[in-house]
Amino acid sequence: MSAHHAGREARRPYGERVRRAAIALGLLAITAAAGASDAAAQTPARASATLEPGDLVRIIVWRSEELSGDFEIAADGTIRHPLYRSVKAAGVPLDMLESRLRTLLSRFEAQPQFVIEPRLRVAVSGEVREPNLFSLSPELSIAQAIALAGGPTERARLDQVRVLRDGREIILDLTRPASYGTMRIRSGDQIVVPRRKDTFRDTIAPIAAVTGAAAAVLNVILRSARDR
Repeated sequence: MSAHHAGREARRPYGERVRRAAIALGLLAITAAAGASDAAAQTPARASATLEPGDLVRIIVWRSEELSGDFEIAADGTIRHPLYRSVKAAGVPLDMLESRLRTLLSRFEAQPQFVIEPRLRVAVSGEVREPNLFSLSPELSIAQAIALAGGPTERARLDQVRVLRDGREIILDLTRPASYGTMRIRSGDQIVVPRRKDTFRDTIAPIAAVTGAAAAVLNVILRSARDR
């Protein structure tokens, strides 16, 4: 943590710091419980992940900086790189992609040493502190993606989190780990954390504002009528 960030945190009211810490700890607890509950039965998320256009693939080639980095998957499914553009990466299993890259790199080195890791494009919005479009590891859960977006705000409704995936909507209750323990992110996911309804702020306050405005207009009309 930087000195600037630490100083900013120290200036926050004590109650606010406690509340933020409690939210962070709560998210860590439920994600840990989810991982423990399905660790034995779950197929490794990385092995089952596939890349789509707009995703990134991280390639690290031993002792070759020019061939290492995070590269975008182009609209035609190839990797945006002068050398790697001949490799079709979208929609293929990672072991197949790794095999294709090994064949390509073998032209330059007999036994190329490299690793690849997919970075999936996921949008997190709604009642989170840092909504954004992220490039994330497929091993992350929906709750972990929300945590990386700064965590939920104080008005977030975690029992009605919406996940838009492949043209359908999935509703998750993140207050019950068992209901989402096997739910990992997927390329193109849109995660929306809805706002908890506040009766006073959402209903009573707007009505009161409209009523007050109407009363003010009526008062002007009556005053004008008396002055005639």
